[in-house]
Amino acid sequence: MLKRVLAGVALAGLVSVAVPSVVAAQMDMANMPKGKEYTVTGTVVDFACKFSGGLTGEKHRMCAQVCADKGVPLAILSTDGRLFLPIGDGMPSTGQNEKLKEYAEQTVQVKGTVFEAGGASAIKIAEIKKAY
Repeated sequence: MLKRVLAGVALAGLVSVAVPSVVAAQMDMANMPKGKEYTVTGTVVDFACKFSGGLTGEKHRMCAQVCADKGVPLAILSTDGRLFLPIGDGMPSTGQNEKLKEYAEQTVQVKGTVFEAGGASAIKIAEIKKAY
């Protein structure tokens, strides 16, 4: 019995060292995209309702907030028609609905780091405020 306990402790220790090493190896720091600082003005949209149902505006605000609570991603649709998908700072990334929910269906100004890939734009939000 003691051998099993010790074997379990040794395995747990090995996993706690190996897993971070694997993640670090996958994140080749020299080849990571740098991104660029950017300020975007646009509307915080409920991704699903905007594109599959055409629902927008102040009448849709509460619905967008409920959808955000359910995990539907919020995004920023800029005044020039670009869509910015918000991403977190860490790896793995986290959803950014909590930062955006209070601004659902409102025009905002967002400062952050933008990354471009495959025709899409992602933004790490540094600052967000309502645009007037």
